[in-house]
Amino acid sequence: MPTYTDSPLARRIVGFAFLVSIFGLTIWVLSPFLAALAWAGILAYVTWPLHQWVCRRMPGRDNLAALLMTLGVTATLLLPLVWVMFTVAADVVAASATLTQFAVHGLPPLPAGMRNWPGGAWLAEQYQRVQADPAWVHAQFDALGLTNTVALKSLAGGVGRNVAKFGLAVFALFFLYRHGVSVLAQFRGVATRWLGEAARGYIQAVGVTVRAVVFGIVLTALAQGTLAGLGYWVAGLAAPALWGVITALVSLIPFVGPVVWIGLSLTLLANGETGAALGLFLWGALVVSWVDNLIRPLVISGPTQIPFLLVFLGVLGGLHAFGLIGLFLGPVLLAVSVGIWREWLGHARPD
Repeated sequence: MPTYTDSPLARRIVGFAFLVSIFGLTIWVLSPFLAALAWAGILAYVTWPLHQWVCRRMPGRDNLAALLMTLGVTATLLLPLVWVMFTVAADVVAASATLTQFAVHGLPPLPAGMRNWPGGAWLAEQYQRVQADPAWVHAQFDALGLTNTVALKSLAGGVGRNVAKFGLAVFALFFLYRHGVSVLAQFRGVATRWLGEAARGYIQAVGVTVRAVVFGIVLTALAQGTLAGLGYWVAGLAAPALWGVITALVSLIPFVGPVVWIGLSLTLLANGETGAALGLFLWGALVVSWVDNLIRPLVISGPTQIPFLLVFLGVLGGLHAFGLIGLFLGPVLLAVSVGIWREWLGHARPD
């Protein structure tokens, strides 16, 4: 008498359920490390031409070439990022202490001569009105969350987790340099088997998008850091080159770069250097910030053949959904989606 195990449909269902279970459990096991592995993959892909150049200079010494590349990427990119994270965390703690004092003792007096600015009388009047309502000021500081010790502990924990992810990314980066060709060949083979020849186009779209987004973000950050450093030097700030580097690293995240030059402008204003503070603020608002609107669309939209609006939304949505790695994952997902859409349009046109 035939049983259910003799049915081809039943065997396929059981086999499919088995595969889904195995791969699902595998993804669940690896889920804490997927962000770090994605970072390692992006860094390996972007720096792969340099790795090939190093391998050609050191034939037969692949392990040493992979080690040198890993150390180089760590020294030039990951260590500065970690340093910026700790610096920003320390600044947030200092700002929290300052805001706590303001919430308890009230706002400080305005700088002398502020009424002589264009619109300074109106600003002074509004400031005095706020100063006369300490309860409202205290409520606003509480709403910011920077006076909340629980929030500060959560910030410190987040910095620690990101440092651990970067460490794991460095560890994985060595093995990707060492075995990247084999891994990519296997991935292409599996993708082509399941998706057909269209998989090659999807893989190419991913590669082009990753490289364009990385270079677009990095070039924009370098330009903003250079221009901001020039403004810091003209304004007379101490260590303008250091602040320029900090601005460049912070500018890797969209809309975060202005925090640096706005904070330095406020520092100059608090020290009574009104002209330098106003000049630095205008330089940052009119020159530094607009670099983002010039370089990023040219570098990203051109190679990817994707409207910059989609790339921009991919960056912001990726940050919201995946954290810092979403800077690259968001545009990549949109690039693949656009590639599939265009392929469907190509098939639909003959009909």
